[in-house]
Amino acid sequence: MPLSPGQWHKQLAGSELAPVYLLAGEELLVLEAADALRAQARRLGYDEREVLEADARFDWDDLARAGAGMSLFATRRLIDLRLPGGRAGKEGGAAITAFCAASPPDTTLLVTATEWSSKHESAWSKAMDAAGVQVVFNAPRPNEWAAWIGARLASRGVKATPGAAALLAERVEGNLLAAAQEIDKLVVLAGDARVDEAAMEGYVADSARFDAFKLTDAAFAGDGGRALRILAGLKAEGEELIPLMGWLVNQLQMAMRLANARDFASQARAERLWPAREQLFRQALRRAPREHWLACLARAAAIDRMAKGREQGDPWRAAERLVAAIAEPRATAALA
Repeated sequence: MPLSPGQWHKQLAGSELAPVYLLAGEELLVLEAADALRAQARRLGYDEREVLEADARFDWDDLARAGAGMSLFATRRLIDLRLPGGRAGKEGGAAITAFCAASPPDTTLLVTATEWSSKHESAWSKAMDAAGVQVVFNAPRPNEWAAWIGARLASRGVKATPGAAALLAERVEGNLLAAAQEIDKLVVLAGDARVDEAAMEGYVADSARFDAFKLTDAAFAGDGGRALRILAGLKAEGEELIPLMGWLVNQLQMAMRLANARDFASQARAERLWPAREQLFRQALRRAPREHWLACLARAAAIDRMAKGREQGDPWRAAERLVAAIAEPRATAALA
């Protein structure tokens, strides 16, 4: 049975490593967990590590060869298999299952997957769970954010009141990377001082609330009101429109590639979209035909030229109309 993240920390503190580990889920949390496992492996005498990147051209026989290879320099080895999309395919699934059935002595297999959902679960992941340790790291739910922030602050040695943790949770709005960066900054700024709400207000910038990522996610999710509030916040904060439009153009180009793809799921994997964002774009593309997204992309390019002074018009007003059209295709007339 897969371990919870809390159980994972206790398991990792043991004096021996399991034969196999599958760490899957949110990228930041998976990468941190994998780093912790590698550090523990070094402490336990795993002085040799072989990294395997399981991309589309990967030869799965390399996994068997890595397991069968003799170590020249150490008695213990760590095989570090990166599986970003979380799908091993028929050949990969068979190779991993075979490794689990006859894991080599003094060797541990670590598989990391930075994209994961219940759809990824298969015979090979069940084999890893049975033979060793499987942990799925999910982002905290909205009602769990304050507690997660508080626990992470404490783990970094920052003494923060519950109110301060709740304030930080509100500021980062569910952005794991932003939360991690702000907490790392607090380690340096706060030191041993106790951080209350007033101190947190001074330490943490409010940029995460109105960042470009949240703007595009709200727009593609169809939440026009929120997207427009974020855009207004960016403008009020004095943000430059040019980098914002660069990101918006990037996301619209990706929407076009997804709209043009014969196999949406395959293209989503090629774009390295995690499940939540894959679903976000899938739903957005259902709301309007390809021609709508092409018109949005053309308008975004025009706004970029306006912001650079190469075309007449009010770029911020045009950006508002574009965001409304992305969120609500029936507002396409706003592009005119």
